[in-house]
Amino acid sequence: MKLVIAIVNNDDCPSVLNEITRKGYSATKLSTSGGFLRAGNVTLLIGVEDEKLDEVFDILERFSSKRTELVQASPSYIDEMFISVPVKVTVGGAIVFVLDVEQFRKF
Repeated sequence: MKLVIAIVNNDDCPSVLNEITRKGYSATKLSTSGGFLRAGNVTLLIGVEDEKLDEVFDILERFSSKRTELVQASPSYIDEMFISVPVKVTVGGAIVFVLDVEQFRKF
């Protein structure tokens, strides 16, 4: 058995979680935030049998789309005035960690 830890964008979470549960997997949703953009993320904890791991990867890949957005960068102080310039960044996608589970019990 594996524990999949998937960090996905807030905007992608509803469709990812819907498909995960539709396929019969259980997931625990944790609200988290990223360090770079301080944008809202969701961390999903998904327990899955080894042979079903590729199906979970497929769901995460299909429903966690990468996209480019303009965001306001931190203001800079130049010539006695603050300047805040929008910056293009890639958001979305998923960061996925897979851990071996030594033992699983459900009470």
